[in-house]
Amino acid sequence: MTRSTRTSVPGVPTAPSVRAQLASTATRLGLRPLNCAIPMNGPGVWFSRRLIATIMAAGGPPVRGSTVSRVRSGAVRGEWVRAPGVEFGKQAIYYIHGSGYVLCSARTHRGLATQLSRKTGLPVFLTDYRLAPEHRFPAAADDVEAGYQWLLDNGYAADDLVIGCDSAGGHLALDLLIQNSRRGYPQPAAVTMFSPLLDLTLGLAAERERRRPDPVISARAAARLPRQYTRGLPEDAPRLRLSIPQGTDLPPILVQVGGAEMLSADARHLHAMVRAAGGRCELEVWPGQMHVFQALPMVVPEAGMALDRTAEFLRAALASTRVTEKVS
Repeated sequence: MTRSTRTSVPGVPTAPSVRAQLASTATRLGLRPLNCAIPMNGPGVWFSRRLIATIMAAGGPPVRGSTVSRVRSGAVRGEWVRAPGVEFGKQAIYYIHGSGYVLCSARTHRGLATQLSRKTGLPVFLTDYRLAPEHRFPAAADDVEAGYQWLLDNGYAADDLVIGCDSAGGHLALDLLIQNSRRGYPQPAAVTMFSPLLDLTLGLAAERERRRPDPVISARAAARLPRQYTRGLPEDAPRLRLSIPQGTDLPPILVQVGGAEMLSADARHLHAMVRAAGGRCELEVWPGQMHVFQALPMVVPEAGMALDRTAEFLRAALASTRVTEKVS
């Protein structure tokens, strides 16, 4: 079932909580000026990576008692994350983190992964793909593909896997789905995207910012991040400016985005692209929320609500594939 791009969706609040409003105001006054001023040189990248790691750890620490197991297998780097009581089985989540191809890691997203694990009852494999500017295109995309293939090679059926992603991880996930379809590879059972980045030039975001500034960073400043990954390549290179050919085999997709963030424009465009290609996509715009608010349950109460809806979507998709297998 496909939903329209209206912001009012049953089960999604029609207005932000007081805590979310306070967080947005504090971020706009304190963090946005800093993010816009940090240079994208060596010291600036170093500082930005530590800044976001600190924010993620404080706003969304790992669930107490979770288990983390590092993975190093050929080109594949990452870690298995399991909330307390979660065991390995036939099904799993493959998570692709974001932050502009430059800033984050499996470690920064460990807290979000443990929340997903707890709410779904599934282990989460967090890919730790190579970052720019040290590694440019297609390093991250290659690593994401390698991680997915590694899961298949290690006994997971594609329809027993679901993908979670955020920000630039959304671009990487969509690229993976397009490449899977083009090569005839099996697709996962479903994909959930938090605040996906689609336009690496941040052009869509800049248009959105003319109406309302993003509380976290400006489109102009944010565009410097993916540029570290794509430097020297044309903006319209096929795997950078993604398009979905008509009839592409796609799994069902859930997109959640904050109403206060500039990437709401990307989310809406992605939703329209998937539908135009014949795919199924649900779009939830959460009023007043910031970029990847799902990762900050200690800051905004809506984070847990959004993850509950995500878990319900993923579990339903996995259950649907099981029913289909029994019928066939």
